[in-house]
Amino acid sequence: MTTLSQAAVAALLAADPAEKCRLTRDIAARWRDGALDGVGDTPPPDRPARPERPQLLPPKDMPKRAYKGDRGRIGLLHALAHIELNAIDLAWDIIARFTAEDMPKGFYDDWIQVAVDEALHFQMLEELLASLGAAYGDLPAHDGLWQAAEKTADDLAARLVVVPMTLEARGLDTTPATMERLARNGDTLTPPALDVIYQDEITHVAAGVRWFKHLAEKRGWHGKAEYHRLMAERFPGGLKAPFNHPARAEAGFDQDWYEELAKTP
Repeated sequence: MTTLSQAAVAALLAADPAEKCRLTRDIAARWRDGALDGVGDTPPPDRPARPERPQLLPPKDMPKRAYKGDRGRIGLLHALAHIELNAIDLAWDIIARFTAEDMPKGFYDDWIQVAVDEALHFQMLEELLASLGAAYGDLPAHDGLWQAAEKTADDLAARLVVVPMTLEARGLDTTPATMERLARNGDTLTPPALDVIYQDEITHVAAGVRWFKHLAEKRGWHGKAEYHRLMAERFPGGLKAPFNHPARAEAGFDQDWYEELAKTP
């Protein structure tokens, strides 16, 4: 039988996005049905396989995106699709990379569901791009998300702090305004898709908060103090206000943990 970590590595090594999404659904079904031989300890690659396109650039070298008309929508949807494709890999990577932590089954249940959600998000965005005569890979994309993964590859606590508790939590802060702006400009298709992503992101941030607190208790840490220490060490730029306090609260993210880290204007 195949272990979960072996299956996760197979998903990471699938360069074709459609195959990555198919494998994600298949692995989730096999895990749910008890058809995988435990978690195992197969180490993941340093980087996931990627399609030849899009061209990956450093964030500072990305061209400025247009915000009006179909061109603006294509740019936004392409950027979001790239984030969601990376997010599939981030979910499989957290499963395979940190098996030595001996986390409970619920940890793996949560991150498999995150991978399934991200695959659905990617395919929704691909369909919206196709409706505009575009496709994933048509525009360049930045490699910032995987750089965050590389910088936290040594510690599960750091990964949880930087990825779900910071990068995904930022999506909770910004997505409602994006949906409102698109709707105001007459876009009736993108906001509903973004709302699906937004609602799922709340559960992803919740998983990050829940498992960070679990790990803090396991390691005998004071959770908030260690969150602040890891933020200073791994995300020294701080956080941007304003925050979506209701969505963060729904995710179980205590306001006094993150609000103190906001940049002053």
